[in-house]
Amino acid sequence: MSIHHLPPQLINQIAAGEVVERPASVAKELLENSLDAGASRIELDIEQGGMKLCRVRDNGGGIRRDDLSLALARHATSKIASLEDLEKIASLGFRGEALPSIASVSRLRLVSCQRDADSAWSVETDSGEPQAAKPAAHPAGTSVEVRDLFYNTPARRRFLKTERTEFSHIQKVAEQIALSRFSAALRLTHNGKVVLDVPVATTIAEKEQRLARICGQAFVDHVVAVEREVAGLRLYGWIARPSFSRAQSDLQHFFLNGRSVRDRVISHAVRVGYRDVLFHGRHPAFVLYLDMDPVLVDVNAHPTKQEVRFRDSRSIHDFIRRTIEAALAETVAGEATPTTFLSPDSPAVHSDARISSHTLRNQTGLPLGAGRAELDAYADLVTPGQVSAVPAAEDLARESAEVPPLGYALAHLHGAFVLAQNSDGLVIVDAHAAHERVTYEKLKAAVHSADLQIQPLLVPQAVAVAENEADLAEQHSAVLEQVGLTVDRTGPAQLTLRSIPTLLTGADPEQLLRDILSDFREHGASARVQDLIDAVLAEMACHGSVRANRQLSAAEMNALLRDMEATERSDQCNHGRPTWTVLTKQELDRLFSRGR
Repeated sequence: MSIHHLPPQLINQIAAGEVVERPASVAKELLENSLDAGASRIELDIEQGGMKLCRVRDNGGGIRRDDLSLALARHATSKIASLEDLEKIASLGFRGEALPSIASVSRLRLVSCQRDADSAWSVETDSGEPQAAKPAAHPAGTSVEVRDLFYNTPARRRFLKTERTEFSHIQKVAEQIALSRFSAALRLTHNGKVVLDVPVATTIAEKEQRLARICGQAFVDHVVAVEREVAGLRLYGWIARPSFSRAQSDLQHFFLNGRSVRDRVISHAVRVGYRDVLFHGRHPAFVLYLDMDPVLVDVNAHPTKQEVRFRDSRSIHDFIRRTIEAALAETVAGEATPTTFLSPDSPAVHSDARISSHTLRNQTGLPLGAGRAELDAYADLVTPGQVSAVPAAEDLARESAEVPPLGYALAHLHGAFVLAQNSDGLVIVDAHAAHERVTYEKLKAAVHSADLQIQPLLVPQAVAVAENEADLAEQHSAVLEQVGLTVDRTGPAQLTLRSIPTLLTGADPEQLLRDILSDFREHGASARVQDLIDAVLAEMACHGSVRANRQLSAAEMNALLRDMEATERSDQCNHGRPTWTVLTKQELDRLFSRGR
């Protein structure tokens, strides 16, 4: 076959294969156009899973009569005009491909009216070609009707799933759009039935209601509010406490400058921020928003604009990771309610949640890191399974004007659980899990506050790598030095490892270096060394913590409660298990039908 030009219709249908994967793709493109038009009210009507009808109505700025046909032409857009505009894209859509591609595989009707216009105008397509504009009745804004999707490409239509499945994808798109813009109301119907209807949300309470409607009330009950701004980067939103982890990553929403994205750098940064507070294999839940200069990110790296490229991915990774870590560090045991919203600038708990250093010094507490002999010296041994009673809480509370968040110990149950009374009700603490977290955080603070101890290798280890990996090692040599790895480039494709951190003397140095270089290549950053060091400290904390069936005295139990209130991440142990729970007085009343 000789070289020839493809007909415009075929070109549009090829482009449709990139843009229009299924009805949900149509809904996404049309909803994003409405947001770019400044709409504050959007209605999405779906019939038969979007295969028969997908209609979007908005109250945005509208389209001029002379531009209606142009809106359905390829490479025609009002959102960019030069290369400079392309480098700092702030809108959701900008290619000018969506409408002509959709029109090439459907029957499309576009109706629009500008706010200051006398009348509305409509244009329809025939095999992707726009017809002459006609007068129409329509309020200010735009409506796009897409009917009979893939009617002229039956092979594409056969790849669609059931009506229920296709609509579930559309619903996810609508929910993402609703989470991306609280300033816009959104209404979704399917076959005439209202499925989602969320009004404009401006106050915190209204935003929580929208979150609960889309992500579930349980998510809202377990979230911590996040907000941090540094050097032109602003991260805000909500992250769920580790106790609300998920089996899948199905409740993770990240928006970059208002655009929903799924990026490996971002996902890795959030996952690292949650390290040592989640069960292995569990996934965090979050709704986060990152605002930054559009010049520093390329959103034109993928046809669906789901993946992006950062100019400095390492700084973005560190910023997100540190923000998540700081927010989770404030989730100390003893907060008034699990729905308390925090920010990095606000205190993690109420004023009575952290006991004073004077009181701590006067507590004859359980020595962190104590050995078995020290525990034996002052642990009151009783028959396993019995309750060890302690003096009344009133006697212990005389030194304090108010009862602390976790209250005062009442008993040690079955050698494993501390029962305490606070102002809300009955607090139950897993002694081993709580002490493990307290010990772990103190060990980490001790290691991080001192200079990292370095162990030179008796025989420097040569590591053969690819040339691009050797380049990465040279580029990140300062970072490697900070974590205790001395690496020299001794050839175009060879590195020599001369030292590792003392705590990792039992690790495989070569494999560690290769894993770090892999992280640098994939994410622009690596936390391998810190993860391994933390794993060693976690093991030390586990073996150094109070064991089951070791009865504790009243002083020991109360010291543990106070340490929990002053320790970061003390809601979970090092393995992600919860350390405490509370039965309120109301819940206790219900258990025994009191007041009925």
